[in-house]
Amino acid sequence: MVSRTIRTGNGGRGTGRPTLEEVAARAGVGRGTVSRVINGSPRVSERTRAAVEAAVAELGYVPNRAARALAANRTDAIALVVPEPEDRFFAEPYFSDIVRGVGAALADTDMQLLLTLAGSDRERRRLAQYLAAHRVDGVLLVSVHADDPLPDLLEQLEIPAVISGRRSEDETLPAVDSDNFEGARAAVGHLLARGRRSIATITGRLDVYGAQRRLDGYREALTAAGLTVDERLTALGDFTEEGGVRAMRELLERRPDLDAVFAGSDVMAAGARQVLREAGRRIPQDVSLVGFDDSAVARHMDPPLTSVRQPIEEMGRTMAQVLLQEITARSTEPPQIVVPTELVVRDSS
Repeated sequence: MVSRTIRTGNGGRGTGRPTLEEVAARAGVGRGTVSRVINGSPRVSERTRAAVEAAVAELGYVPNRAARALAANRTDAIALVVPEPEDRFFAEPYFSDIVRGVGAALADTDMQLLLTLAGSDRERRRLAQYLAAHRVDGVLLVSVHADDPLPDLLEQLEIPAVISGRRSEDETLPAVDSDNFEGARAAVGHLLARGRRSIATITGRLDVYGAQRRLDGYREALTAAGLTVDERLTALGDFTEEGGVRAMRELLERRPDLDAVFAGSDVMAAGARQVLREAGRRIPQDVSLVGFDDSAVARHMDPPLTSVRQPIEEMGRTMAQVLLQEITARSTEPPQIVVPTELVVRDSS
């Protein structure tokens, strides 16, 4: 299990710091009253609250966050868990954008964010032990596969959790997802409008629900246009550039007459582009190319890549906000938030 502390709160050791007792003496109240004011209890009069807050300001008192968390049975920490190998985490812009969004949502809180990569069985076992010890208040799960046991473990442990990308239509955890189906349908509709008829697709891993929905959207767009879905034009990828390379080679062998490719991620589109160029196919003159994510990869490709934009940072922020709400009060019906996507047209199509 690879763990990294992304941001910590303001606590820390020090000498000569004012104590709770000194604040109480300055305000002319008891220690318990000061504690209630600091913890936001409503069982304090406005006059007393003002006196305590004035004493806190005058003395420069900083609450002991660790003691407060212990008293409230809280750790003031949440884990962002990515059950993927480290090389994939650093290769794909999706993950860094999620982390950026989560960090932005937590910037004004006292929460500490722990990034955990759990791509191997050994790392997952260590993570399970860590979670079972209730060392975090909640968990954000990113890139979860259908057979991943982590979501069920979190439910058993009754640890609040929010998942990025549903595992199925009947997701039982709070989830934040993009509209993968409509995004894919818009991408293929764009290619059809450009006169393309032999449109191939490179899928992500189909044990990821979002990848399934992108494939469903691709098929729906073809069917709605009166075209037959030719399975020879579908190749399985894995969201990596190498997977895009392999899938594109398979597609050219099966259907050398293809005139467009919809890739389930920008990274796979980059792999497909490499193979198309090696085969002497011009983009977009011979083959139009569309990706998914609208990451930096799309903007910096040559030609710039048409791509389906999903607001990844916004998704990260929303995940963190939902988790904070779940930590405070668990919802009876886990929220299922689906954010819209947008097709960004560039020179590759």
